Amino acid sequence: MKNIGVSVLLFLVAIVIAGCSCSNSDVYEPRVERPEKATRLSYVKFGREFNDMNETHLAVAQSIGIEPLATRADIENASRELVYIETSKAYEVEPLTHSSPLLIPEAAALLKEIGESFQDSLVRHHYSPYKVIVTSVLRTDEDVKGLSRRNINASKRSVHCYGTTFDITYKRFHRIDDDADETSQAKLKAVLGEVLRDLKKQGRCYVKHEIKQACFHITVRK
Repeated sequence: MKNIGVSVLLFLVAIVIAGCSCSNSDVYEPRVERPEKATRLSYVKFGREFNDMNETHLAVAQSIGIEPLATRADIENASRELVYIETSKAYEVEPLTHSSPLLIPEAAALLKEIGESFQDSLVRHHYSPYKVIVTSVLRTDEDVKGLSRRNINASKRSVHCYGTTFDITYKRFHRIDDDADETSQAKLKAVLGEVLRDLKKQGRCYVKHEIKQACFHITVRK
């Protein structure tokens, strides 16, 4: 019986090891080589670079996004295709209470590009690997009403209602390798700022640096 117990224990350990080795495949492989010398970090002036106002976000959202939905039960009848987003190699999606993890395809592609470019930039800067964290995605009218009870700044016609917009927090980042050196939140925010600045210059998105919500409010443009 003792030998059987040991065999079972070894079998379970093997399963755990196998599971760990499989999880390695879920780690993003950067598209760039680590340079011999770290790239110099440029600190973006967030308030100046990312000051696209709600009207600007809303105009493009109404042009390319879905028709706003009354409730989550209406999602299956959305006027445009919606892509389900979930934690991946490129980004983390935190548990959502007042939104659903859905975006139009263009916005989903932009989010993926942001996550991958962020990790590529960390390599160039010789920083440890982290992932960005998504905190808000598609909202229905019902979600907005519920949120407005908790947040007086919540818009009655939120840009989030069109499936074009998502929020990425700059206060928290998901640490991929606990054994690697820790990188400060300020440096990680600066790297993310570089990525968003470049994408904004390319005409890919509008960005608002939200202070109270501690996030980058991002709307895809095309």
